[in-house]
Amino acid sequence: MFIFLFVFESILYFTVCLFVQGFCCTVYSPSFFINNVISRIGCYYLCVPILLLTACSSPNEDTIKVGVLHSLTGTMAVSEKSVVDATLMAIDEINAKGGVLGRHLEAIVMDGQSDPEVFAEHARTLIQEKNVDVIFGSWTSASRKAVKPIVEEFDNLLFYPVQYEGLETSPNIVYTGATPNQQITPTVRWGVTNFGQRAFLVGSDYIFPRTANLIIKKQLSALKSLTVGEYYIPLGGKNVSELMKVIKASDADFILNTINGDSNITFFEQLQEHNIAIPVISFSLAEDEVQLIDADAITGHYSAWSYFQSIDSDSNRQFVNAFKNKYGQHRTTNASMQAGYLGVHLWKQAVNYAQSTDPAQVKNAVNGVTIEAPEGRVIMSHVNNHLWKPLYIGQVQRDKQFKLVWQHKNPIRPIPFPRYRTIASWNTYLNSLHRQWQGKWSAPVVPNKALL
Repeated sequence: MFIFLFVFESILYFTVCLFVQGFCCTVYSPSFFINNVISRIGCYYLCVPILLLTACSSPNEDTIKVGVLHSLTGTMAVSEKSVVDATLMAIDEINAKGGVLGRHLEAIVMDGQSDPEVFAEHARTLIQEKNVDVIFGSWTSASRKAVKPIVEEFDNLLFYPVQYEGLETSPNIVYTGATPNQQITPTVRWGVTNFGQRAFLVGSDYIFPRTANLIIKKQLSALKSLTVGEYYIPLGGKNVSELMKVIKASDADFILNTINGDSNITFFEQLQEHNIAIPVISFSLAEDEVQLIDADAITGHYSAWSYFQSIDSDSNRQFVNAFKNKYGQHRTTNASMQAGYLGVHLWKQAVNYAQSTDPAQVKNAVNGVTIEAPEGRVIMSHVNNHLWKPLYIGQVQRDKQFKLVWQHKNPIRPIPFPRYRTIASWNTYLNSLHRQWQGKWSAPVVPNKALL
C-alpha cells in the first residue's frame, strides 16, 4: 500500500512540475524548460529506489508494540504459560476488530524464566529496545517487585494479573488481581466458621506468602483462633517430608496454603500419601495446577479466587468457549488468566479514552474504567490503580473443576494496605524482608524452615 501511494504521489508531483515549467517556458527559453525537465527526471527518479528501500526497511508504524512478560520455563511456568495464552487471545480479539486507534497490536513475548532478575532485564529490553507502550505480565511478587522500578524509571505501564500481598501502589502498575481484603481475609473468616479455630499456615518462601501469613495471623487472633503452625518451602521446593510431620503434630482444623507453582503437586500428593485428611484452602492454586495433581489427592480441597471457570454467566461462557476453541477443548481457564485477559481490554479502553498509547496519558485514562468481565463487573479504582472485584470460594470436584460453595458477587473495594498498621510501618516491614533476603524479594534456596 505504501509503495502504491508513493509511486502515485511521485507521478502526480512530476506532472504538476511539467505543467508549471511548461508555463514558465513562455517567459524563459525553450532550452531552459528542456534542461530543467531532464534534470528533474534524473534527480527525482534516481531518488525513488533509495526512498523505497528506506521505507521498506524502517519500523512498521502501523502496529502498536506491546510486551508480554511471563515465565515460560522454570517452576512458575506451570501457572504462567496459560496467562500468556489468555493475554494473546485478548490481543487477537482486538486485532480482529480493527485494533486500537486504527492500528493492530504486535505482541512481543519474553520468558521471565521464573527468575526476578531475568524479569527486570527483559522489562528493560522491552521498553528501551523493543519500544513497547505497555507490558502485560509477572506472576510472583518477587518478579513484580523487580519490574516495578523499571516501568517507573521509564514512565511505562505494567498490567499485573495476579492476586498478591498488597502493601504497594504505583502510578505505573495496574493491578488486575486481588488484594488481601478481596481474597484472603474473607476466606479466613469463612474457614474458621466452617472448619474450626486451629489453622496451619504453609507457603513458598517469598514476599507474598510471608506477608499474607502475617495478615492471616493478625486476623486469626482477632477471631480468637489459633495459628498452630507456620512453614515455608523454597519456590520450586519438592522436599516436604518434614512438613508432613509438622502438620500431623499440629492438630490443625484446616490448612491455609500460599504455596506457588509446581510445588503444589508434591504438597497435595504427599498429604494423601501420609493420610492427612485436613481440608486445605489455597490462595494460589487454580484450575491449571489442579489438572496436574492426582484426583484422589486434590478432590474435596478448596481455593479462593475472584474467578473460576465454573461461574455461570454469559460473559464467562463466551470467554471459556473462545479460549477452548482457540487452544483446545481440554484446556481450562483460571483467575490469573482471566485477569490477564481483561487487563488487555482495560488497556484498550483507556487508550480509546486517551486517544493515545502514550503510557503517561493511558495511566490517567484507566481510572474509573468499568468492564463486564468473565468474573463479573470490575471497576478500576480512582485511588490506587486496583480493581473492585468479586470473590468466590470453590471446592475441587472429581472432574478437577471447582464447585462454588460461597461467593461475594458484589465488587469488593481494594484496600492494598491493611489499616491496622500505618503505611510507613508496612514499608518498614517490607524493607526488613528485603534486607533479610540480601536485597531480593524471595528467600535463597536453603533447607526448609518450620516456625512453630
